[in-house]
Amino acid sequence: MNISIDKTEKDPVENRKTELVERKGLGHPDSISDGIAEKVSRELSREYRERFGHILHHNTDEVQLVAGESNPEFGGADSPEESAQSTNLSENGAGGEVIEPIYILLTGRATREFEGEEIPVDRIALEAAKEYINENFKALGTSQVEIESRIGETSTDLAAVYEREERFSNDTSFGVGHAPLSSAEKTVKQVEKKVRGLERCGEDVKVMGLRQQDKITITVAAPAISSRTESMEEYREHLEDVEKVAEQVAEENGLEPEVHVNTADDLEKEEIYLTVTGTSAEMGDDGSVGRGNRVNGLITPHRSMSMEAASGKNPVTHVGKIYNLLSREIAKEIHGKTGHYAQVKLLSQIGGPIKDPQLVEVESSAEEKDIEQIVSRKLEEIDSITEKCVKGDISTF
Repeated sequence: MNISIDKTEKDPVENRKTELVERKGLGHPDSISDGIAEKVSRELSREYRERFGHILHHNTDEVQLVAGESNPEFGGADSPEESAQSTNLSENGAGGEVIEPIYILLTGRATREFEGEEIPVDRIALEAAKEYINENFKALGTSQVEIESRIGETSTDLAAVYEREERFSNDTSFGVGHAPLSSAEKTVKQVEKKVRGLERCGEDVKVMGLRQQDKITITVAAPAISSRTESMEEYREHLEDVEKVAEQVAEENGLEPEVHVNTADDLEKEEIYLTVTGTSAEMGDDGSVGRGNRVNGLITPHRSMSMEAASGKNPVTHVGKIYNLLSREIAKEIHGKTGHYAQVKLLSQIGGPIKDPQLVEVESSAEEKDIEQIVSRKLEEIDSITEKCVKGDISTF
């Protein structure tokens, strides 16, 4: 194993006077694309394994989202169930309507035939995309989305790679991860999750954090779901609820907060962030895989980052996915076992064994022997990354 260890006494980002951290929430159009791409890959992997005993070649990381058009109005549904049912394309119910559906195109490549058997790739992909929407959104439903599958046939040469006993890298690429998250990173990630959990709030929550010393300025874009918001008074309550959540999370992480919510609003003119479905994808905001969060769920300009779009890439040989996820897992284990900060980079070389990276680089003040033991074991257990992806136990965005 070619391993390079550089001593870093503590997280260099925590020592900076300023730090920028961003998260695009679950309902951001880019995140919707990421989530669907990964869901399609997961369901194809399960189908391949059930039929043939192993995962066949595929990459479904080319999901494109074209925004629709909507007419949100203050609503008043009596229950979450009524809220979801009232937002449709055919009638202007409580909360307004979606006039033009959100269009989602599923592209990429997959094995469509193997050992004389045809695999219904398009059906699996379409069902996976619809299931993802139904599982993750309060008001967005499949009636407001048009989904098309144009997934092509994979290369025969690539398909053959999957029949080998040893796994080889399909690309020359690198992955990077660090642990633990900084106070600002924890704050931004937690704010997004807790804010979208609010009753009136949609899933398209975007959070930007600017830390200056021990103070953090948090800017939140948080859509109100129109069918759950009856009036301007309730919308103002929504803004206050979001602000309180963000302040509480920042204080719990030891930071002094200044919070701004929906700063593009003009409350006097009632020009506000009100949505039928809880996402800006209904009103002009397009999306694409890989334009948002990295595998740690954040966009961190002060960190080393890979530009790989991990979501939807196959979880067997695609090092752009596997090494980013594994780097983070190694860093988390070094921190968890030793208490020291760690940043990990893994470099692959196309055609080389995935378990034997061209370089492992670790920055940490942990003991070298501890680092080497953890890295060696995690590389031997690299198949666990594949299993976590197939089970949905690990996030790629």
